[in-house]
Amino acid sequence: MLCQTRFTIIGAAFAALSVTAAGPGVQSAKSVPETLKAPVDQVLAFEVRATGVQIYECRARQDDPAQFEWTFKAPQADLFDASGRLVGKHYSGPTWEGLDGSKVVGEVKAKDSSLASGSIPWLLLSAKSTSGEGQFSPVRSIQRLNTLGGAAPASASQAQAGQEIRVPYTATYTFYVGKP
Repeated sequence: MLCQTRFTIIGAAFAALSVTAAGPGVQSAKSVPETLKAPVDQVLAFEVRATGVQIYECRARQDDPAQFEWTFKAPQADLFDASGRLVGKHYSGPTWEGLDGSKVVGEVKAKDSSLASGSIPWLLLSAKSTSGEGQFSPVRSIQRLNTLGGAAPASASQAQAGQEIRVPYTATYTFYVGKP
């Protein structure tokens, strides 16, 4: 419990600092690796900044049950537009849901390491499904870029089995739609 409390306190401070230090557009489109670029028949529709946590659970390794590791469970983040206005949330699926009720569920197509140590990878996802009418309903591809934080701890022990931790992260999500 003490370990989890420390992560929560450190996480809150980290999230506050990262929002200030890493605003939208930290990386330019030119820095996106080729493997993570959206298909050529799609155009950028909008971009949001996510601030939240990556949730992990300590479990026995499948290949060696005597060893333990932090296994990804789900993301949980708020989504903000360029002016800092809350526009939606991000959660398991992975799902992005707008305040207008529209949703997109993604499927990972490619990944690349983050530029920041201890950060979750950059991703290219395709829309597996959409629902509702609104901002997220026409989305066909999603990029997760400019990640800061969110990586699982490097080690776990049997004493931590079943525990959950919430590792703070920020990221830029860009959403692409079909060309008109």
